[in-house]
Amino acid sequence: MGRQDNPGTHGSRPGASGNGARPGRPAVRKPARKPVGKPARKPVSPVYRRRRLFVGAALLLVIAIALGGFAAVASVLNAGQSPSGGGSAPSGQETGPAGAPETTASPSASPTGNGCEQNLVTVTASTDKPAYAAGENPLLSLKVTNGNKVPCEVNIGTSQMEFLVTSGSDRIFSSTDCQKDATELVKTIAPGQSETANFLWERNRSVEGCKLIEAKPGAGGAYYVFTARLATKTSPKAVFQLN
Repeated sequence: MGRQDNPGTHGSRPGASGNGARPGRPAVRKPARKPVGKPARKPVSPVYRRRRLFVGAALLLVIAIALGGFAAVASVLNAGQSPSGGGSAPSGQETGPAGAPETTASPSASPTGNGCEQNLVTVTASTDKPAYAAGENPLLSLKVTNGNKVPCEVNIGTSQMEFLVTSGSDRIFSSTDCQKDATELVKTIAPGQSETANFLWERNRSVEGCKLIEAKPGAGGAYYVFTARLATKTSPKAVFQLN
């Protein structure tokens, strides 16, 4: 006689349940997982905070010192430079008024001394008489006057002088044509004082190089012009007559 199965228990195990529990053991539930997040920061230590503040302050101090040193160097460099575009005269030189003519003198004839101005030293020419009789030789004079308020040293040697006689465009005589052994003579001229050099003209003609010339200047009331020169300074004309 065959075995009959119980339809209510076919295909199932005693104690089985949908949660996977084994028979005879209670069901165990796994705890729910917490969502994964960023780890919490640890509180900053007061000592670490003080160290960061100290380092920051030291860095700011170094930057301030560097900037201050750069500014000091820049100010020193700027102080050593002259302003751009300046038209000031170099040290030791003076500028005259605009448009004033320039006067240049030979170094050997230039007046020297503290405050001695060259343009205030003048040269004049004169004769001892306005007219001369036949056979009478004119005395020609060169006069140097110091118009400064201080003494001036002036070279009045024969190397700087010329006594020139002309008649119109005719060059009659020059003391430099036959001059020998020219000398230097530096004298100190007091303020307002003068020095005079004389030359006795023998009423003869001369040419450059001291060549022999037999012609004589005319007489009979002819007029002549005497001009004195000292270095580059030339006197006004002095007129005289030969009879």
